Amino acid sequence: MFENLVAVRRDKKIYREGNKLVKLFDENYSKSNVLNEAINQARVEETGLNIPKIREVTVIDGKWAISMDYIEGETLEKLMEEHPERRAEYLKLFIGVQMEIHSKRNLLLTKFVDKMTMKILGSDLDASTRYDLSMRMAAMPRHNHVCHGDFNPSNVVVTPDGTPFILDWSHASQGNASADVAKTYLIFKTGGEDDLAEEYLSEFCKTSDISVEYVQEWIPLVAAAQLIKADGKRKEMLMPFINGEANF
Repeated sequence: MFENLVAVRRDKKIYREGNKLVKLFDENYSKSNVLNEAINQARVEETGLNIPKIREVTVIDGKWAISMDYIEGETLEKLMEEHPERRAEYLKLFIGVQMEIHSKRNLLLTKFVDKMTMKILGSDLDASTRYDLSMRMAAMPRHNHVCHGDFNPSNVVVTPDGTPFILDWSHASQGNASADVAKTYLIFKTGGEDDLAEEYLSEFCKTSDISVEYVQEWIPLVAAAQLIKADGKRKEMLMPFINGEANF
């Protein structure tokens, strides 16, 4: 078994083996979810984005594993923590990488609206709220931009030569870029990074020439779709964005 443990996540452990990274899933982790994550990443590879390349999908001691390239470098999250005086610079880099993601297309990826609607309908919101949100989702403009689905500074690694690589494509889909921005905004907000959330949203919209109000239309919908896997504390944090009580 592997010895060089890099990180522990819910339902998985991540190891480094030489120039490879091995993501080893728990025994109870769904085979279909593992294969879906691998195919998502393989499809995003085809767009030409800087991401770790999948090398193998296998079973190790009864557990599914995905092997991919190991990317040497530091995450933007760590760089922001260690160099707060350069946060604005790193935020611009972060936004530039996200815009590069949104410039790509792969029509084989799952459609964002379909994925989010299914999650909203499967949530424990009352029937009227689920119906209202799903109708609002259906009315939103449908695009086919590549969307990361969990884009945050911990998922961007900057190599020693300054090249950014994007990690973790398990939530990738195709859809409206503003919905992906709404998800990142919520990651910051629910992570206690209120100032960074507002700075990010303002800077992204300014750079991309997208109105803040347009992104805000997506926030209740994206928040509702996250309820299905949220624990009690996270649900409490998401509900104000869904019911209109949050200030944004």
